Amino acid sequence: MSDLPGAGGPPDAGGLPGVGGLPAVVAALARELPEVHVRAWARILREHPEPRPEVRGLLTEARTGTVMGARAARLVAAWSAADPPPPGSAVALALETASRMHAEESRRRTDVVVSGPHSDEVPVRLTGSVIVEVIRASRTSLLVVSFAAFGVAEVVRELDRAARRGVRVDLILEDTVEDGGALRGGSAATAPFEALRPSVTFWAWAGRAKVGGSVPALHAKVVAADGNVALLGSANLTDRALAHNLEIGVILRDPEVVGRLVGHFRALMRPGDGPLRPVG
Repeated sequence: MSDLPGAGGPPDAGGLPGVGGLPAVVAALARELPEVHVRAWARILREHPEPRPEVRGLLTEARTGTVMGARAARLVAAWSAADPPPPGSAVALALETASRMHAEESRRRTDVVVSGPHSDEVPVRLTGSVIVEVIRASRTSLLVVSFAAFGVAEVVRELDRAARRGVRVDLILEDTVEDGGALRGGSAATAPFEALRPSVTFWAWAGRAKVGGSVPALHAKVVAADGNVALLGSANLTDRALAHNLEIGVILRDPEVVGRLVGHFRALMRPGDGPLRPVG
């Protein structure tokens, strides 16, 4: 019935101990198949209450794609081996449910983000492109925190576009040494960001007391959109950090976690007594 090794018996879940059969195959296919394939297969399964041989061919031909025949064979073999085989409508519902759960999990997945050298063996995202992606995803609010910010013309353009489409943009930056902060080099380099005023609100850490003779630094690096997605990393908003330095970060897509992260900074920005104060 199948050209796959071992397809005559109950399939397993790719070697997972103690897990096999139809549930494992459905779960694996939900991870492997695009949503459009899942919908096409579900329609066919609902039209065929039993795992007859012709179902495999119909599934294979439903949508073009790599090794669809092998995947169809896995499903039909597992369905046939079930005791008793459930109706096709039940298999369709299971596949759709597993696919929906996998899609939801993927939307919340945490990814690695890097600048500088990276390995071809490990899939990663580039810091600059992820920052632009997060800014473009914002619809109501955008929180940007960085120790240093200069250059990065593309980031400045995206911030300006976000503000123009009605997004509330809060930019929290470290002050220069002259203004009581820890950033050296003066304010000339921040000119591209300064051009965003007055559509963007700038914030700074006010009222810091020296500790051991030095000023504590605002050293966090965050870009968060709408409390839904956020980039946390080591890279400042500078050309060197985004393109040349060896930097690392993660992109979070869990609204609960991102909401707490954004909420922390919003609490520090509370009017009147918050340590983060708007800069005129």
